[in-house]
Amino acid sequence: MLDIKYIRENPDEIKKGCQKKNVHCDIDRLLEIDKQKRKLLQETESLKAEQNKLGKEDRDKAKELKKKIKELEPELDKLQDEFKGIMKLIPNMPLENVPVGKDESANKVLRQEGEKTKFSFGPKDYLDIAEELDIIDVKRAARASGSRFGYLKGEAAMLEFALIQLASTVLVKEGFTPVVPPVMLTGKAMAAMGFLDKKSDSEEVYHLAKDDLYLVGTSEQSIGAMHIDETFNEKDLPKRYFGFSTCFRREAGAYGKDTRGILRVHQFDKIEMFTFCKPEDSPKEHELLLAMQEKLMKMLKLPYQVVHLATGDISTSSASTYDIETWMPGQNTYRETHSTSNCTDYQSRRLNTRYKDKDGVKLVHTLNGTAFAIGRILISIIENYQQKDGSVKIPKALREYMGGMKKIG
Repeated sequence: MLDIKYIRENPDEIKKGCQKKNVHCDIDRLLEIDKQKRKLLQETESLKAEQNKLGKEDRDKAKELKKKIKELEPELDKLQDEFKGIMKLIPNMPLENVPVGKDESANKVLRQEGEKTKFSFGPKDYLDIAEELDIIDVKRAARASGSRFGYLKGEAAMLEFALIQLASTVLVKEGFTPVVPPVMLTGKAMAAMGFLDKKSDSEEVYHLAKDDLYLVGTSEQSIGAMHIDETFNEKDLPKRYFGFSTCFRREAGAYGKDTRGILRVHQFDKIEMFTFCKPEDSPKEHELLLAMQEKLMKMLKLPYQVVHLATGDISTSSASTYDIETWMPGQNTYRETHSTSNCTDYQSRRLNTRYKDKDGVKLVHTLNGTAFAIGRILISIIENYQQKDGSVKIPKALREYMGGMKKIG
């Protein structure tokens, strides 16, 4: 959420930012409500102050003031609700260097790393290979759980554990603290992280109505909420974490997309990086998260490209987002496997997560970045390391975590 004071002082900038992000928000109406709300608040507070000054002998006057206050409260509540509703819709403002465009067609490819894998045979789709090797089973998963689920079996499960160990080894050495977070959050925590603001947000998350808890779609949501209503000391920043968790998404907006296999599923495992830092440090912290992603990708020797997302393609809470898209030879295209975003103080304002320095107390900046989305990396490995005989080589960086195993099949 943005600062209302900043919106008051920079309405034109906010309107332009909303336009860049393809978000319709009535900023003029917001400012009008804000003005009315402040006027009513001032009037109510003035009446209360007058009420407090009255002695016991002025009971009639006190009753009159109490009645006036009571008459103002419903109007104030109504304005407050409308104010909050519009405020929730206003997205984070994109940073100056973010490509401007209405959708993903304006995304900018910054660079490509590694040569596209070449084969002496026609490369197969990962699911054909995995089903032949009996390491991914979506047919039995469909019978047990419905569509968009899969069983990882045998060496595929071992690859997941190896990827977790590789990422953990690298990130701990880089000063990240490992966390296994809760996968259920209260509505307050989920909303504070900015994942319940729009109807489309609510349609995407799984809500356990009986317990009023939400299943996380990424560890980011849980790690961000870990420091809700806390104040860091300046010397403790940046605070870097990486979390491993199972994630849950309805994929409500993906009807008919990637229905085959495990690319777009309701349940998947993920290792996610998350940082709390000082505002002036967030741009370089964003570059660090991207560097960590690229380091892991280069260790796996997977070809990829780095993409700077356009204003119309980044999330509501993000001020700037990079994606890594990995080459999938079986599909003859690059597919998104990683994302890293600088959310500036958009999340921390609602989380009330701050830090203290010599000048006072200020909001931290929050950033997130995928280390490994397990399913998508498994797809990348199977397709890029497939062999003519149907086997799959194991990347050298993972072999020590798989008992020296060199291939599957």
